Amino acid sequence: MRQLIEEFVYTEAGYKPCLITPKWQAALLNYADSQAYTAMDKLEKHVNTDEVFVLLEGMATLIAAELDGDKIIKLNTKLLEKGVIYNIPAGVWHNIAMKPDARLLILEDANTHLNDVIYQSVGRLEV
Repeated sequence: MRQLIEEFVYTEAGYKPCLITPKWQAALLNYADSQAYTAMDKLEKHVNTDEVFVLLEGMATLIAAELDGDKIIKLNTKLLEKGVIYNIPAGVWHNIAMKPDARLLILEDANTHLNDVIYQSVGRLEV
């Protein structure tokens, strides 16, 4: 018998894709030491896909940047508000700094985390 309501819970540290369909995925991101405000030293971008962030709990700051090689030429930050939808368009370098109580919902194309992500070390980011 088909389950009519699926439920996903993730309480461990870090990123977990919970629901992956043929077209999109929903993931949870819980605080991990690599996401601490004092640990920000890399950015990522998705060449072909947008990424949506929704703060569920706690405090987090979304970081977006323009790079020239590994040098940041423009840096924007946004302290997230609970329940607001934030989108990072395809091709934008970004990361998220989190306090230990933070939890986020992330929506993106299916398997973006496997097939459409590039990382760049940029040294210590002042967030």
